[in-house]
Amino acid sequence: MTSPTDTGEAANPKRYHHGNLVEALIAATVEIIEERGAEHVSVREAAKRAGVSPGAPFRHFRSKSALLTAVAEQAVNRLTEAVADAQSKVDSADPIVAFEAIGQGYLEWAISNPTHFQIISSRTLIDFDASDSLRDQNEAVRRKMIDLLTQAQQQGRLAPDTDFDHLVLAARAFVYGLARMAIDGHFPEWHPSEPPSLAVRKALRLFISQMTNPETQSHERPEVASGDR
Repeated sequence: MTSPTDTGEAANPKRYHHGNLVEALIAATVEIIEERGAEHVSVREAAKRAGVSPGAPFRHFRSKSALLTAVAEQAVNRLTEAVADAQSKVDSADPIVAFEAIGQGYLEWAISNPTHFQIISSRTLIDFDASDSLRDQNEAVRRKMIDLLTQAQQQGRLAPDTDFDHLVLAARAFVYGLARMAIDGHFPEWHPSEPPSLAVRKALRLFISQMTNPETQSHERPEVASGDR
């Protein structure tokens, strides 16, 4: 008869059950990062926390980078869901509003999930190029942003000579920087009058208003409520 030790399963039924070792290792890795930082992650430590033998994880993850890449893939899946949820709550017929919703969904998710945001942000921790999932989802969002900008330009909402690639880069950098500032605690020095969750929403609204053609801003846009947190 095969023993639990032979299969890599330890006597820790709360953390690991047959068939979900990958999920248990990812959860253990997130715990390590939250408690001690990403620099202290190791495959063996994740195995210990998951309640499996030291060699069990190597059937799935041959290195720390591979393990962190799996964490990043899970994080991006959740980020994609958050962005889709944000877009579902706005008028899909208005490309500018839909474009802004991508940023709002990103910001809300990042601020609520700082550990996962840290992992997907650092290309030194993960092997981004080796992950089809990360590359495909990143490209899907980029293409969606360009499609929305194309629609906005066709409606006369953007200048005819707008460079979409650079505008997408600027928008990405803007929301990334806002998220990074909020998570790293910079807002008390730079914008102490409002909580970060509200300040980032207003800042993004300002960015969006500046990128559109003021002569064609005929669409009504909802204000960010002062009580929004």
